Amino acid sequence: MPVEITWWGHATCTVEDSGVRLLTDPLFARRLAHLRRRRGAVPPAEAAVADVVLVSHLHADHLHLPSLERLAPGTRLLVPRGARRAVPGLARAAGLRGLRVTEVAAGEEVTVREGVGGGVRVRAVSARHDGRRLPFGPHLAPALGYVVQGSARTYFAGDTGLFDTMAEEVGPLDVALLPVGGWGPYLGPGHLDAGRAAQALARLAPAAAVPVHYGTYWPVGMDAVRPHEFHAPGEEFERRARQLAPKVTVRVPGHGERVRLP
Repeated sequence: MPVEITWWGHATCTVEDSGVRLLTDPLFARRLAHLRRRRGAVPPAEAAVADVVLVSHLHADHLHLPSLERLAPGTRLLVPRGARRAVPGLARAAGLRGLRVTEVAAGEEVTVREGVGGGVRVRAVSARHDGRRLPFGPHLAPALGYVVQGSARTYFAGDTGLFDTMAEEVGPLDVALLPVGGWGPYLGPGHLDAGRAAQALARLAPAAAVPVHYGTYWPVGMDAVRPHEFHAPGEEFERRARQLAPKVTVRVPGHGERVRLP
């Protein structure tokens, strides 16, 4: 059964596998603090429809409380362990919408749906990224990635830098959703740019990959500043991947576009 990926922008994707809809790091805002959505319309109501939501870390562009409040009552939410303590508003948002919050740590696995062959499961894996709610806040929750294991094995990396044990921790893969940029002209430590994401792809060796986390939000007042660094990472990742991981099929969807990956 093929896996379908819809990229809504930034790190927000819908992963459809075996009849289960999983939503990653939902961010449905037109504007967030100093960031403005520059490409792609604000996702439609259907984007908020999910059986399970995967939150990789606590930064406001990944754990966005107003976006969580758009989810349907009863939606299950997987968050890094310590998130409720670090972000008190999470409990309020979950209570307002009747969300079922489960905190997880790297190495833990959650069954989403029982079924023949194991159903659909989600395994948390580590990431190399500062996952604090504020840059100067206490480090109460780690950054995570997730591996969705259904008819295929799909890795959502969240935000992460390249690290030596990445392929070992993630394991065999069919699809990789990799961050290839950010929301400004410079990337600090704990991020992948197009080149480092292609290196990660060569180590992970999935059958297919989709670049995410680029080309959606840009700081207000910086519209004309180094725009190539905002628009180009997806195609640059595809070019680098052809060099470093030529056997991997890379799909570069537009905002709101759905791709089917065998």
